[in-house]
Amino acid sequence: MSESGFIEEKNVDVRPLQRAAMYVRMSTDHQKYSTENQADTIREYAKRRDMEIVETYADQGKSGLSLDGRDALKRLIDDVQAGQTRFEAILVLDVTRWGRFQDADESAYYEYICRRAGIQVQYVAEQFENDGSPVSTIVKGVKRAMAGEYSRELSTKVFAGQCRLIEMGYRQGGPAGYGLRRMLIDEQGNEKGVLKRGEHKSLQTDRVILVPGPPEELKTVSWIYRTFVDEGRTESQIAVLLNQQGILTDLEREWTRGTVHEVLTNEKYIGNNVFNRTSFKLKKRRVVNDPDMWVRHDGAWEGIIDPSHYYTAQGIIRERNRKFSNDEMLEKLKALHNRQGWLSGVIINETEHMPSSSAYAHRFGSLIRAYELIGYTPDRDYRYIEINRHLRKVYASTIEDAIRKIQALGGTVHREVTSEFLIINNELKVSVIIARCKQTSAGRYRWKVHFDTGLQPDIILVIRMDAGNQEALDYYLLPSLDVENPKIRLAESNGFALDAYRFDDLEPFFDMSERSIIPEAV
Repeated sequence: MSESGFIEEKNVDVRPLQRAAMYVRMSTDHQKYSTENQADTIREYAKRRDMEIVETYADQGKSGLSLDGRDALKRLIDDVQAGQTRFEAILVLDVTRWGRFQDADESAYYEYICRRAGIQVQYVAEQFENDGSPVSTIVKGVKRAMAGEYSRELSTKVFAGQCRLIEMGYRQGGPAGYGLRRMLIDEQGNEKGVLKRGEHKSLQTDRVILVPGPPEELKTVSWIYRTFVDEGRTESQIAVLLNQQGILTDLEREWTRGTVHEVLTNEKYIGNNVFNRTSFKLKKRRVVNDPDMWVRHDGAWEGIIDPSHYYTAQGIIRERNRKFSNDEMLEKLKALHNRQGWLSGVIINETEHMPSSSAYAHRFGSLIRAYELIGYTPDRDYRYIEINRHLRKVYASTIEDAIRKIQALGGTVHREVTSEFLIINNELKVSVIIARCKQTSAGRYRWKVHFDTGLQPDIILVIRMDAGNQEALDYYLLPSLDVENPKIRLAESNGFALDAYRFDDLEPFFDMSERSIIPEAV
């Protein structure tokens, strides 16, 4: 108080709050690490540190093994590198939420990008300050390595559990296949009912085995083996005969050389449960394992084919596909060129007793290099033309099958002439798109989807083709309201934001189309 009796007013130093962004990621452990819980913890930390949250980046249901599919973290890094940020710090719950990268240096690299731009990454639930001190650097490095190791240990434990269930005779995922059905059983082994395509078990203790399918399918499978073994017909010839009889596959499609080959080569038809033929662990490249790495249980369920017929078929196929020398492969390619006049990957693959086009590419570095060695120079990319021709057939048959199935379910459907949209029940406008599969130089598969948002369909049905662009791999039912970019690039795994709309078959699409009778209220 001054001598005059008045209270003196002191200047109060009010510093502005430090602006920060928060990054949250939810993986599969929903209860412990939900994005809401992470955000609450981060906000409390920010309040104690006089920080203001001005931006939120959230990845829902994303694996932390790599940057693939983590659109929010990608956007965060892009914003930082472009200098388009209005914050000075990034708040993350802990090191594992930043990522469980298998290479700890990758995690450090993304943090370094932020630090180089003058933005500090802070881990709010860790016991160390991320201040660049020697202690924090050492602890953080250990934490990053532990985060990656946790994923490796979890993958090992899950794989061991799957192997144990296989050895006990239980099925581990995948469709049953033609002639077989998935039977749900309880923990005592009592049958609970056949699962339809797309249905899954609801109880953790339930298990799945395979059982024989309808008699007409069993008869067809037996006929396929008999025709192949006794009559010496090829897979392509058998497919033609099946299609002529109007017999469809389990996916209600026409038979191809590949689908017949699958029936002739899968041990499930003699009751053997085989697992780990291929591996795709920790988001790394998919590999085909040697037979000594397979996990199996012979006689896990009732076979529908006599083992002698099965093993005779395998002997025929092995002899046909024996390993040729380089000279033999080139001689066969040259003979095919002399007969056809031109070559393509499709022609090679459809020719009996020929190595596949991928075998030529693998042996000689590329298919074009194999062409050069026999003196053939293609004027045009005939393989691309052949694939386009095949994709047009797939598109047409898919449309026809869809119309037929919807009408069988009591729905109405017509095809617009100008846009080729399917108008279902005069309510739903559907655009159908074929996504060609392409392989990158790194050996990964990608699918590009282009569509015209100006036409405003209700649903975009994307048919994703397999590696050879011969069969449909899976389907995406994309609501157009959730699609902002007219160009989508799909990878083998796309995260929850896109894969939530992925289906193995079109049953969910047909379910939307089915008409239901609603009883009139009294």
